[in-house]
Amino acid sequence: MESTNILLEKALDYTGLFAPAALDMKTAVANYAKYLSGNSANYLSRFVLPVFRLREFEEAAAAFLPKGNPVFPWKLTALPSQNLLSDLEEVVDFNSFHARDENAGAVVVDTIELKTESVDAIQRSSYLIPRTLYTYFEIPIIQDPSDILEAIMGFGYRAKVRTGGLKSEEFPEAAHLARFMCICAKNRIPLKASAALHHALTGNYKLTLTPASTSSKMYGFLNVMLATVLARFDADESEVAELLEESSPAAFAFEETGIQWRRHLLTNNQIGLARTQVAMGFSSSLFDEPMAELKKLKLR
Repeated sequence: MESTNILLEKALDYTGLFAPAALDMKTAVANYAKYLSGNSANYLSRFVLPVFRLREFEEAAAAFLPKGNPVFPWKLTALPSQNLLSDLEEVVDFNSFHARDENAGAVVVDTIELKTESVDAIQRSSYLIPRTLYTYFEIPIIQDPSDILEAIMGFGYRAKVRTGGLKSEEFPEAAHLARFMCICAKNRIPLKASAALHHALTGNYKLTLTPASTSSKMYGFLNVMLATVLARFDADESEVAELLEESSPAAFAFEETGIQWRRHLLTNNQIGLARTQVAMGFSSSLFDEPMAELKKLKLR
């Protein structure tokens, strides 16, 4: 489906090292290599890992990395610790090593993600972060995040929001998430969502992979991506929140030329524009499961 491909192209950052998958490095890297060569590779984007595990990644990925100065190297998102300066030096060293001719540029850290709760922290970090890195700041959204988002925009950074966790209380209210999306969309601040985005549509699902897991309402990655697109085209916060909570497959119509949700029609051109300006994507520690749900919905 062309509209689905535009909405989800290179949208999923793979976080297999983190819960609920919580895989070891060798397994996560092998999975990522398999997904890159599979028939859903066009949906897959970066491999996410902490900076302190870059050397471990090198060992695990040596047998899988593309050879011969590839046109499309593996791209990584690195998560720094509180020692930002030291971790950034580690990232620069890693990239320099893999840019040498004998290493053929098979992999690069081109993105970092940090957490912050203040404008001052963003300003302090700005003195250290190389401009060559895409930089996301994960921010809280219970209170109006306008000031922090204004700082993110001023420095040319990107915004990140957590959409869930392993406990029901870690899921933000749809109204708060919609407000965040609408502010980002209005100001053309690129954003991504992370955590508990394993299912295509919003619904009641188990919080972990264990049989005894409790269940909670979880946002769907289609809902999150489409809500961001809808926000880009001036929908109000209440409509964006309603879309985030939409759980009925019958409320959506995925066509070759666009996607309809209730009275709203989003054309392929609109979806593509929103993807380049605002809706960067989402993270998930699972890949086969989201792809299986898309197939069940007959979207791939």
